[in-house]
Amino acid sequence: MIKLLRFAKNYRKQIILGPVFKFLEAVFELVLPLLMARLVDNGIQLGDRATVIKISLWMVVMSVLGLIFAIICQYYASVASQGFGTELRNQLMKKINTFSHSELNQFGTDTLITRMTNDINQLQLALAMLIRLVIRAPFLSIGSVIMAFYINWQIGLLFLILLPLFCIILYFIIKKTVPLYKTVQKKLDSLNELVNQNLSGVRVIRAFARTKTETKQFDATTDELSDVYVRVTNISALLSPLTTLIMNAGIILLLYIGGIKINVGGLQQGEVLALINYMNQMLLALIIVSNLVVIFTRAAASASRVNEVFDTQTLLNEPKSPRQTSSQVPVLVDFSHVDFRYTEESGLSLEDITFQLRKKTILGITGPTGSGKTTIAQLIPRFYDVSDGIVSFNHLDVRDWSIKELRSKISMVPQTAVLFSGTIRENLQWGKQDATDEECWTALETAQCKEFVTSLPDQLDTMILENGKNFSGGQKQRLTIARALIAKPELLILDDSLSALDYQTDLDLRNALQKDLHTTVIIISQRIRSIQQAHQILVMDSGKLVGKGTHEELLQTSVAYQEIVQSQEEDKQHES
Repeated sequence: MIKLLRFAKNYRKQIILGPVFKFLEAVFELVLPLLMARLVDNGIQLGDRATVIKISLWMVVMSVLGLIFAIICQYYASVASQGFGTELRNQLMKKINTFSHSELNQFGTDTLITRMTNDINQLQLALAMLIRLVIRAPFLSIGSVIMAFYINWQIGLLFLILLPLFCIILYFIIKKTVPLYKTVQKKLDSLNELVNQNLSGVRVIRAFARTKTETKQFDATTDELSDVYVRVTNISALLSPLTTLIMNAGIILLLYIGGIKINVGGLQQGEVLALINYMNQMLLALIIVSNLVVIFTRAAASASRVNEVFDTQTLLNEPKSPRQTSSQVPVLVDFSHVDFRYTEESGLSLEDITFQLRKKTILGITGPTGSGKTTIAQLIPRFYDVSDGIVSFNHLDVRDWSIKELRSKISMVPQTAVLFSGTIRENLQWGKQDATDEECWTALETAQCKEFVTSLPDQLDTMILENGKNFSGGQKQRLTIARALIAKPELLILDDSLSALDYQTDLDLRNALQKDLHTTVIIISQRIRSIQQAHQILVMDSGKLVGKGTHEELLQTSVAYQEIVQSQEEDKQHES
């Protein structure tokens, strides 16, 4: 956790002054039993009213000051811990946003969500406890022993014997609980993954009548998490009763020895009361220490998981000095003998891919599922880096571009249409932040969705529910296309984003792109109709480029392309 404290640097004052005020409160708390002993022995027993009033006033003043100092410390702890958590979340999100798709795949969405929420909450709590109690609890424990020695050294030895017993118990509890808390966090990741999977795929689950099966799997996962939680909680829960047992045994011995010493004149009644108070203070302080151990144990497990994200080096390094390129070159995208694999252990997903895409032309890419079509598209905006070969944009290797500048020139519509909560206008402005209403309507018209947006009561101000659940699949696809078009990119990539459109809308959209948008377009589709008018078509199969040319050329030269065309013509005949 120490490594993460750098995110609390703006709260140094609170982190330093908070424990100082808590320390002052602890000092007053240690002095109060001693004053009470004087009150009993020198005031009440002797009938000295002036001494009683004087010491009582001092005790009231110290109690009030202690309360004020405690409130100040509590305030500082809240400010520092919440600020630390906010900064940590912001920086963690920035770090995650630097990851390539490889690192995102490596971690997974569910564990990143857990680390952003539950793990950081644990760290916030640990920092608050660090400010409020880390100095106070040990100081009261040790201070109580010192005060006991000050009153009577023989009884002070009794206090001194009890502390090592507690430390031994503490050691064994920590040794058992740390691995279990790490297991708890992993089980939480699995539960989050299952919840996300069930909520996002609820329609599929119902369609396949898998509700009972998924419910049983969910129950089994929650039972596993519950079992681990119960085990670690049971072990942690031993701290408080064992501490209480040790301290209560100490109090019994104290009363026994104290009674003997009072009889022989070695102690006064007020001093025995003070020693019992110190024993109770030590008891409460040690119980707090035991709870702190649980909190810091969980925080240590969370800190290692958060640090794992920060320590992960992204494969997408920004060039030290991004180079400039001329906009006059005729070729926009150039693949030269490109190989690509998703992980070092996996086989090649792309092998020896070479082609050029000239500006203001349309490139079609087709092929069976898993042939590498989408992978080609993801290499251009540098979501992944090539394993071998070169991908160039405007005659400049994409690795020499500033990532932000490169992606600002490319708009991509992915296979799955993703809309964000907000209005239609706000979603369109993801493509261009300062887009006017006129630009919004123009993009909607080109994307063939102006008609249905116009029919909505609030038009551009229509609210979009989570992930666009209040629109059909085709409407969502056209809205995401409009969002990409509004940016007027140099390159527009439509990654199988016409699949939910009927043939007429598909045709109208492609005609509008050619007529209204003076840009370069890549259309990835298994529909030959969607790409047959392209200036160049790539045919992919098992990660290899098995055909390249126009529709007419491929019909003559590519067996793979002929098979795709033939299969789709047969499908049409069956449908008719």
